[in-house]
Amino acid sequence: MVSGPGWVARQEQLDRMLEPLGDLAIAAVAPAEGDRALDIGCGCGATTIELARHVGARGHVLGVDISEPMLSRARERCDALGLTNVDLVRGDAQQTPLPSDRDVAFSRFGVMFFEDPVAAFANIATAVRPRGRLGFVCWQDRSRNPWMGVPMAAALQHVPSPPPTPPEAPGPYAFADRDRVARILELAGFDSVTIDPVELDILVGGAATLDGAAEFAADSGSVRTLLAGVDDETRRRAAASIRAALAPYSGPEGVRVGCAAWIVSARR
Repeated sequence: MVSGPGWVARQEQLDRMLEPLGDLAIAAVAPAEGDRALDIGCGCGATTIELARHVGARGHVLGVDISEPMLSRARERCDALGLTNVDLVRGDAQQTPLPSDRDVAFSRFGVMFFEDPVAAFANIATAVRPRGRLGFVCWQDRSRNPWMGVPMAAALQHVPSPPPTPPEAPGPYAFADRDRVARILELAGFDSVTIDPVELDILVGGAATLDGAAEFAADSGSVRTLLAGVDDETRRRAAASIRAALAPYSGPEGVRVGCAAWIVSARR
């Protein structure tokens, strides 16, 4: 997706776009009143705030992220809500020492970028008490996510294709193989692994207009990387093609395009 400062700038758009998937993952891990939760890759705080609502004043949420700009935004949001059951720390969940008292570990699209996913989840496992729960949402294969594929195909009409990426390389699709995800979690010390598919139409960029969705798509994720450094005319033509490609999906709320993800849950 976009970089830390870009996530901050687009926080409201991204939260609106990803909220339905995050809610499904939170429901799968079932945080309860009084639970102590860990939010992995908490970003700008949307899921941290939602977890805090579930665990209540007797519970606690620790949000961890590597991006200080995103954590600063998360702190602003938590402070504005007067939340006293949240702590936010900068760290890499692959190796940062974590408290060992968590009932729940959760992530909304924050676990696919680990360089060594087995080591990362083994570290996360140290934070989860025996029989505690892990839950997260991650993307299925690129081919099953036209919300990202449609803008990319439009942009590729104007620039060369990038070199292929190994399927297991850190990135949005690193956890597309459900069998690999199950192996990673089992090697890291989790069991009772459940991986359920979810498909729905995602509101691209959380935008209410075709122009807003097209602008988001041209300046996010792999398309942003693809168009980095191109001249203004090429960018203009690519943006026009992206808008035209998304137009058939436009409706009263904005642009809704299909997505496919995994809802993953496990026990420590």
